[in-house]
Amino acid sequence: MSHSVSTAQPADKSLPTSARLLLVDDEENILRSLQRVLRKEPYELATTKSGDEALQLMEDQRIDLVISDARMPGMDGPTLLAEIKKRFPWCIRILLTGYADIDSTISAINDGQIYRYISKPWDDEELRLVIRQALAFQHSERRRLALEKLTRKQNRELQELNASLEQKVLSRTEELSETADMLDLAYQELRQSYVITTEVFSSLINKRLPANRQPNARVIALVKAFAEYHKLDSELAQNLSMAAALYNLGKLSWPDDLFTSPSDLLTRDQRLEYMKYPVAGEQLLMALEPLKETARIIRHHQEKWNGYGTPDRLEAQDIPMGSRILRLAVDFIELQFGLILERRVPRDNAIKLIKRYSGRLYDPEITDQFLEMVMEVAPDIEHEDPDVLVLDTRRLKPGMVLARNLYAASGMLLLNEGKKLTAILIDKLAAFEKGEPDGHRYTLYVHRPEETTETNP
Repeated sequence: MSHSVSTAQPADKSLPTSARLLLVDDEENILRSLQRVLRKEPYELATTKSGDEALQLMEDQRIDLVISDARMPGMDGPTLLAEIKKRFPWCIRILLTGYADIDSTISAINDGQIYRYISKPWDDEELRLVIRQALAFQHSERRRLALEKLTRKQNRELQELNASLEQKVLSRTEELSETADMLDLAYQELRQSYVITTEVFSSLINKRLPANRQPNARVIALVKAFAEYHKLDSELAQNLSMAAALYNLGKLSWPDDLFTSPSDLLTRDQRLEYMKYPVAGEQLLMALEPLKETARIIRHHQEKWNGYGTPDRLEAQDIPMGSRILRLAVDFIELQFGLILERRVPRDNAIKLIKRYSGRLYDPEITDQFLEMVMEVAPDIEHEDPDVLVLDTRRLKPGMVLARNLYAASGMLLLNEGKKLTAILIDKLAAFEKGEPDGHRYTLYVHRPEETTETNP
């Protein structure tokens, strides 16, 4: 058996210095690359070139985290991580894999219950971040288990107390209350680590799409804005946010041409594959208990209000509320990115399409709430300039200067870019807006006013 151990120099004194990592890969150059990435991190590193060597080393040394390649001669990565789960359940398990290894990845998730998989070639900074989060997760989990053990011990002691010792009972009760508060804090830390994890996964999904067609961040921002605007329950809001980050997870095994094709232009065979992605996304998350409700939202976010959706043809109120909200956000963003129709749909037209299909694709009540929020507070999908404000007619002020042309619902040019607004113009715009069909409202882009300081002469 051959393995090596090295100690990296701490880069940050706030990081733990006692963590031991095991790197497993049959290719020496991969092991050297991993050691290079981690050489400044505060960990002890051990390496082996096979699954059998890794298990033998772990019998003699305590290892906190294992990173294993998926494909190796003899014992492959998923088999190794499943065996580690059985023998050393406290050890965090991470799989190195490629997009083509989706079956191995699913096996590792289901059998080895891995913490994360990382696609090759990896991003160095992302790899370091994943390891830090994994060790933070492990620390939180150990702390939670220790607190649970302490709680059980204190409960036994409380039962042994004499009922007449009221003061002692009160004292113990206070201690238990403090412990419960600590447990709640540990649980919240654990939940937060899952939120961070979903956003890392979201960035991996985005890498399959061109830079100008990556919807996940916009969908996340939109559902968060909806949850805040309509004051949704905090647990629903968090599950919805994680679902928005991961709703495309089931598409990771798709070829590039299917991944980037507008759904309205798919062939029959492509559409059959497309309809499977919500269930595939749910299956990838099944082993993660805290993401159970998130997985359920993802499974049903392609259901239709009229009952003709996928995968279960749920109808109306039978569709989970989070799924109904996510469907609206996904369609609104993907229409504008050209991922549904052959062309990109402008924001105002996307609003009209959402309104037109209310009662068929979408919950009518939630659609009204969603469109109210979109027209009041949601940013334009193509708006990136921090020096430009996006306003409706009610927030316009004389002296503002248009940064873009303004068109009526009919397509007629109302005001051109560079036009300085006056009180009379603003009043006319408000009057024209009232006469627009279907309640169409204007969205104006104006230059942010320069800050001025008044001084006395």
